[in-house]
Amino acid sequence: MVKTITKIGNSAGITLDKALLELIHVKLGDQVAVSVRNGSIVITPANVGFSEEEISDAAGAIFKRYGKAFKKLAE
Repeated sequence: MVKTITKIGNSAGITLDKALLELIHVKLGDQVAVSVRNGSIVITPANVGFSEEEISDAAGAIFKRYGKAFKKLAE
């Protein structure tokens, strides 16, 4: 897919069509991480689809289950 860089105010940008957004599972208003790898621009969802609450719950479950192991590793 070829896109054209266009002027947006004092910046430059490209438009991402709905099909492309659906391929990476993002929608308008979502945050994305933008990085450069080997000369290519890489755009990925910032939170990979998990809410803050889901991440916090998962971390709590992991620490509850493996807390002793983490303490031993920290020594």
